[in-house]
Amino acid sequence: MTRPNFLVIVADDLGFSDTGAFGGEIKTPNIDNLASGGLRFTDFHAASACSPTRAMLLSGTDNHIAGIGTMAESWTGDQKGKPGYEGYLNDRVAPFPELLQAAGYHTLMSGKWHLGLTPERWPCRRGFDRSFSLLPGAANHYAWEPQLEESKNAPGLLGETNVFYVENDKHIQPHELGDDFYSSDAFATKLIQYLDERDAAEKEKPFFAYLAFSAPHWPLQAPDSDIRDYRGVYDEGPEALRQHRLKRLKELGLIPEHTVPHDVVAVGGHDLSRDWGELDAEKQAFSARTMECYSGMVQNMDRQIGRVVEYLREQGELENTFILFMSDNGAEGLLLEAIPIIKGDVHDHIAQYYDNSLQNMGRKNSYVWYGPHWASAATAPGRLYKSFTTEGGIRVPFILNYPPLTAHRHPGSIDHSFATVMDIAPTILELAGVEYPGTTYRGRTVAPIRGKSWVPYLTERTGSIHPDDAAMAWELFGRQAIRKGRYKAVYIPRPYGPERWQLYDLEQDPGERDDLTDHLPDTLADLIKEWDRYVYDVGLVVGSAQPSYVVDEKCS
Repeated sequence: MTRPNFLVIVADDLGFSDTGAFGGEIKTPNIDNLASGGLRFTDFHAASACSPTRAMLLSGTDNHIAGIGTMAESWTGDQKGKPGYEGYLNDRVAPFPELLQAAGYHTLMSGKWHLGLTPERWPCRRGFDRSFSLLPGAANHYAWEPQLEESKNAPGLLGETNVFYVENDKHIQPHELGDDFYSSDAFATKLIQYLDERDAAEKEKPFFAYLAFSAPHWPLQAPDSDIRDYRGVYDEGPEALRQHRLKRLKELGLIPEHTVPHDVVAVGGHDLSRDWGELDAEKQAFSARTMECYSGMVQNMDRQIGRVVEYLREQGELENTFILFMSDNGAEGLLLEAIPIIKGDVHDHIAQYYDNSLQNMGRKNSYVWYGPHWASAATAPGRLYKSFTTEGGIRVPFILNYPPLTAHRHPGSIDHSFATVMDIAPTILELAGVEYPGTTYRGRTVAPIRGKSWVPYLTERTGSIHPDDAAMAWELFGRQAIRKGRYKAVYIPRPYGPERWQLYDLEQDPGERDDLTDHLPDTLADLIKEWDRYVYDVGLVVGSAQPSYVVDEKCS
């Protein structure tokens, strides 16, 4: 049997309903085509932020084991130096690209890495034959970093390394990427280049390609032509968009008809957290333009995905390529709480270098984000957004396209099975015929995979991916969750939650609105026992605090 190729596509901070296939109004014909020929998963879960999800994806295990127990940008004093909190993809795991590489796969990466800044942690050291990577969690999408040219100082996020981009083992300064650089375009172009430059021996090998966009992560920047397509689309405000998308999600069968969405949670008095009706016309125009920029980014990313898929089709390789598309977490509603790549005050930085006037928004010298109301339109019916372990932060869109594995399903089918990003590694390894090395790899002890292969489920050998009594947990920034079957317990500290455990029935209440703590105390007690077991198993540092760097979210 011919081993399949693999193409794993990850969007950055894309909301659950942003694509057309998941009920959105943004033009995403190429992503929609992948969905129409494959499966859409509606209960697929990632971590609540970028690097933890990427660690879970490549390792098949929990982020607290794989080295990203918290994001490197937000260590607290009780976490730094502890196992699982290294801030990079650590040596306690065997990343599946390394395993595929050793098994004869040609391994390629183009896009955001966010799993280690120092040379020994770059993609070329973690299983990729060729790689072009953005190392940190974010950057100007046009590679315009004026603070580097003026001060020669690295932004705060990069510490001592002063490295944004690398190709294989070569450091590339942003200004060396050229005046026509745009992240989504460049990442797709580089991956196509790598595929096209394979020699005869490499073409005999199956390939694994990891295309990790940094769009639509802030700063919200896109070509003018893409942004123009959305002029006026969002003039009624985020609540109108939220209701439209909820209606469409129900029509498509992606959420139950009985679903009631959680209310928008917007803390603080800054403009982008205020209700639409509280804003004057000028501020409404500014807010609507941020969403137009965001949609332009998603549309552009979709076009780049189409270029890669079309290349594979032209080469006759598409039919044997297993394609996955996902977001790494919920939409970003915290307006830079995820810490910018800037040393010092972000607003001083914007005032010094950027022009956020209405007519300039979306260009290389603008630096905006869109706030909790627009994010909540994208994560609805879920509660909250990126950085939270509520459904709005961890339930993400997911598409699987590989007809040889899903031929018995109707193309375009919707699957409501619970699944997790940790399942991807064992699924790919099984399809590739590669065994995980157990507890020892290259002379070091490694953790077992915690995810489950989907192959038995998709070939109808089993009735579910995860057993009904299996528990799954999440934690980041002190925000916690534990789920078993239909029930989920959530602990969200103030000011975004009550700072106590709450219990929800996700089948009846996908929006996590109706706290059942008083009605089902035994169910909650059972979940808390599962939580305590999880804390022990993964080495979670109990008492981890929320980040202390919440930024005043003004961006104009």
